[in-house]
Amino acid sequence: MTSIRSAFALPLAAVSLALAATPSASAADTTVASAEEARLDRAVPQEILRLSGFASLAPEFADALAGTDSFAEAERTVARYGSGLWRRAVDRAQGRGPAGGGLSRDDDRPLYWSRLALTRELRSWQPGFGISEEGRTRLLDRLERSSRGQDSIRYPAGKGVKRILLTGFDPFTLDRDTRISNPSGATALALDGTWLRTSDGSLARVETAVFPVRWQDFADGTVERTLRPHLPEVDLFTTVSQGRPGRFDIERTNGAWRGGFPDNENLSRTETVPVADPSTQPQWTSTTLPYAAITAASTGRFPVYDNTSVTELPTGSDTPVVRPAGPTPGSAARAGGGGNYLSNEIAYRATLLRDRLGLTRLPGGHVHTPVLEFGPGNTDPATGTVTDPAFVRNRLDIIAQVRAIVAVAAGSR
Repeated sequence: MTSIRSAFALPLAAVSLALAATPSASAADTTVASAEEARLDRAVPQEILRLSGFASLAPEFADALAGTDSFAEAERTVARYGSGLWRRAVDRAQGRGPAGGGLSRDDDRPLYWSRLALTRELRSWQPGFGISEEGRTRLLDRLERSSRGQDSIRYPAGKGVKRILLTGFDPFTLDRDTRISNPSGATALALDGTWLRTSDGSLARVETAVFPVRWQDFADGTVERTLRPHLPEVDLFTTVSQGRPGRFDIERTNGAWRGGFPDNENLSRTETVPVADPSTQPQWTSTTLPYAAITAASTGRFPVYDNTSVTELPTGSDTPVVRPAGPTPGSAARAGGGGNYLSNEIAYRATLLRDRLGLTRLPGGHVHTPVLEFGPGNTDPATGTVTDPAFVRNRLDIIAQVRAIVAVAAGSR
């Protein structure tokens, strides 16, 4: 996600050594369906679950929960189904196991809607042994992390292999079009646990995770908690999200500002990005991806740009100014190259974490993909189908080009 420069741009950013800050003003009732879960009953999510063969997972999960007789057993059940969902989605994307019928394997949407079906079952579950609000929150967190691949990042031991960490996002703006897919999430599924040959001939292992499009999760430190154990061991990392139509952007600069566009819970946040130790928080962070090598390489059908533009408040001014060449000294951020939505925030958080860990030479930054578009004649969500040949081709081309961009970046050190 970007800011609002595009109706599609995706989110992400990063912050510090410790988990990021600012708890919610009031705790949500964990037994009440979320705004995301409420969309499950629409026709499109139900069709996606049916066509992908994922529709049976939530009823199976509900039965498994009902058969537990202790919190410990419930926690094991949640972990098993969460990690099983992630593995099933990865396997499907990579050509293993049943494909279902009617949706191409590269589709990221079955994972998204299945996760919500599972979290909704977990909220409504009332065990005979009783469960506290804190306990249910713990189980929901375990389900979220395990079904996003956040707790299953593993690299082979030894030397001679490069290690790459890549992240994607859930679909978003689903009230505008419930059919939306996110190519960054699809890329994460396609590349998780895979090997690639970099541009310098080295062999590299790719591990991935997917993040929610929710302001509060980022304020609670989900990015830092996931990335911090792994940044010291990788050779390159990149956060990925959906950006502008018809182009890739390598975002040069990330800003410490949330612009307020509603998230998937229909919540808005307009504020400085909340991080641990805000007294040392910079207004800007920078990519260390080899942007010149990436933009010069032939990686696919879409043009790739080195995007240096930001929006700032110049020193002593309260009027936002667009700076095509990047921020001026002493300015306050109002949008990074990737805007001021969660795509900018994940890039900010990840690169700030890199710097606070003292990994300033580690290549890392943010890649914005083109908007994933439906084919001609299938653009109206009121009358359109959930997939079409052009839609699939566009997603496959984006996935392949991200892979090529990563191969160039990892081979250009």
